[in-house]
Amino acid sequence: MHRLLRSAGLIGWLPNYPVRLGGQSVVLDVAFPTTRLAIEVDGLVWHVDPARFQRDRTRQNELVTAGWTVLRFTWADLTERPDHVVAVVRSTLDRLSAA
Repeated sequence: MHRLLRSAGLIGWLPNYPVRLGGQSVVLDVAFPTTRLAIEVDGLVWHVDPARFQRDRTRQNELVTAGWTVLRFTWADLTERPDHVVAVVRSTLDRLSAA
């Protein structure tokens, strides 16, 4: 993801960005803090565990409730459809910046 964002010339993102949700801190894979865009990269191995899968969904709902827009991509998205990933990130940033 980092390589894609850099090669696309996208700026303003931070890796492993900590966010306070309620009484706990969570770490976003990538964040554009000024527009409150969170990007999560989901690996199949990590989400095989039902408890992890549930935690991620609960965390996403908490992020959305706190005003974040969340985009989720898979490893296949990054490797097989990088142009699509960049287009989705760009269009989301454009929409959020215009708001």
